[in-house]
Amino acid sequence: MIAAVVIPATVLITLLALRVMGQGFNLMTLGGIAAAIGLIIDDAIVVVEAVHTKLLQGAERLIAVQQALAEIFRPLLASTLTPVVVFIPLAFLDGVAGSFFRALALTMVVSLLTSLVLAVTLIPSLAAWWMPTGRHLHAPQVTVRPEPVEGLYLRLLKGYEKVLRSALKQAGKVLLGCVLILALGVWLYGRLESEFLPFMDEGGFVLDYHSPWGTSLSETDRQLRQAETILRAIPELESYSRRTGARLALGISQAHKGDFLVKLKSKRQRKTDKVVAELRKQLNAAVPGLHWEFAGILGDLIGDLTWSPRPIEIKLFSTDVEWLKQKAPQIEAELGKIEGVVDTFDGLETTGPSLSLRVRYTDAQRFGLTVNDVALAVSTAMLGQKASYVLEGDRVVNIRVRTNTDTTGQIASLLELPLRSLDGRTVKLSQVADVVTEPGQLELHREDLRQLVAVSARLENRDLGSAISEIKAKLSQDQTLPPGVLEFGGLYQQQQESFHNLLVVLLASIFLVFTVLLVEFSSFYEPIAIVFGSVLALCGTVLAWYLTGTSVNIVSLLGAIIGIGVVAKNGILMLDSVHRFESQGANLENALIESGRRRLRPVLMTSLAAALGLLPLAYGIGAGSDMLKPLAIAVIGALTLSVLLSLVATPTVYFVMRTLAGKTI
Repeated sequence: MIAAVVIPATVLITLLALRVMGQGFNLMTLGGIAAAIGLIIDDAIVVVEAVHTKLLQGAERLIAVQQALAEIFRPLLASTLTPVVVFIPLAFLDGVAGSFFRALALTMVVSLLTSLVLAVTLIPSLAAWWMPTGRHLHAPQVTVRPEPVEGLYLRLLKGYEKVLRSALKQAGKVLLGCVLILALGVWLYGRLESEFLPFMDEGGFVLDYHSPWGTSLSETDRQLRQAETILRAIPELESYSRRTGARLALGISQAHKGDFLVKLKSKRQRKTDKVVAELRKQLNAAVPGLHWEFAGILGDLIGDLTWSPRPIEIKLFSTDVEWLKQKAPQIEAELGKIEGVVDTFDGLETTGPSLSLRVRYTDAQRFGLTVNDVALAVSTAMLGQKASYVLEGDRVVNIRVRTNTDTTGQIASLLELPLRSLDGRTVKLSQVADVVTEPGQLELHREDLRQLVAVSARLENRDLGSAISEIKAKLSQDQTLPPGVLEFGGLYQQQQESFHNLLVVLLASIFLVFTVLLVEFSSFYEPIAIVFGSVLALCGTVLAWYLTGTSVNIVSLLGAIIGIGVVAKNGILMLDSVHRFESQGANLENALIESGRRRLRPVLMTSLAAALGLLPLAYGIGAGSDMLKPLAIAVIGALTLSVLLSLVATPTVYFVMRTLAGKTI
């Protein structure tokens, strides 16, 4: 009851601190608070448990609080700093991952530090006021073993002592088991799906479309009204909006492109991906004149911001335009044969047909006309020229004059355009120039000054990692692709860059945790044993991903990084009191067993509290909640396995190192 007081107090202080720092409330900040709920109570549990133990030993309340706080302060400080330092490298993370996680990291750091302050200030005060005294008031205040709790905990304590003693006597087998666990984790990791972001049922989606160049707005609107009829027939539809024509978005959008923003009902029979799959089939069959693409709301936003709007993007670099025109459709056709790859696009965007005016210089000079004269006359005829203005109230309205050209016979009418020469003669445009109709030109893009065409596609019921692997295998068989002309972009490129950055963050976090432990214990034995257990606990994270069908993505990897710091807390509590028991005359084996007995209860309580606190987040309730679900699953998996590792493997590794060092000396 006393420990639970720290939760609302920490949440309130964290929210106020974020407001003072100018950090707005969004999915990441509120998600950070939700993820920290199970962690911020850990320090309070450790303090209350330590005070409770002292009271059971017969100490008075104030003395029990003082002794417990003096005994637990250093390990409490170190166990809180270990998850805090894990977030330091995230502050230097760039790209999409940095933008996502910086707010979450700041929120969790503020929450954990606030919980530490409350655990050493508010909780001792409440404990001295409310906690009942021990049953044995006259028991000695210093004992090697605290009085065991009766019932289930007593049986658990005896069973744990037997297991730990057996593990220390068979340390080689325990280490072999750890190696097997590590191998199992690596094997399972290779069988996991991979994505850039976790799958999220956002309760809506973005429907992009574009029509061929030159399609009139009226024709595009006609086809879109037909699409709207199909869209409104979906029973899960709540509302939608449509944008058509030229507009200002992140850049100037072209007139032949647009999008729908579709919102689905909160209570519906089918998930968003099922609705999208059915709608894709209907629109491609009923409105083939438009190219349709379906994207998630968040994925579409990230794609626009990074200029990589699609998951799969194959960039072809070449200065040979004809080769690009030939190769891009071939690669698109190969993509269409791969299961789960949809909305393919060859990247060959062409402008509409154009009229080219070619002046015959000798004929023009014969009539006394220059190229500029001909161009000005044609421009005035087709686009008009300001001739005068009129006043409408206080507004000036310009008057533009142009010829009344018949659009059905535009070229024929243009050839009859009269031109006046300098000597006053009137000649037709056809007498001095030719009007040539040219097909649309290929719209080319450049990256690092290299000309490219990007073949792109999206995915349906397929993870990004396996799809890219299959695409690479298929393209590697193409002998007509010169080396260096093909690169992968899109969200896959963002995924690879983010994975690399998060791997650096993971290594930096392990180093920082090791540094904190080194300062705490002033020895290499404890940090090595604790970090070994923390890294091994990542196998629990991988196992949790595998059992729950969670893909490897930037959010789940962040959960693995957080798990490193959270799991280290249990190892600190396990090895903190070993030297104290050794100073009381116990040998190394007995000191480890006594330390394990003493810390069994706080380790179990803190791990259970953290796991239960993350359970609602791991379950995922409501639209958009899937964003942080992989993070919670990763931490819960690490905590579950770390209970066994912290209570058995970490003491065993520490015992082996100390024993080998003693024999060496």
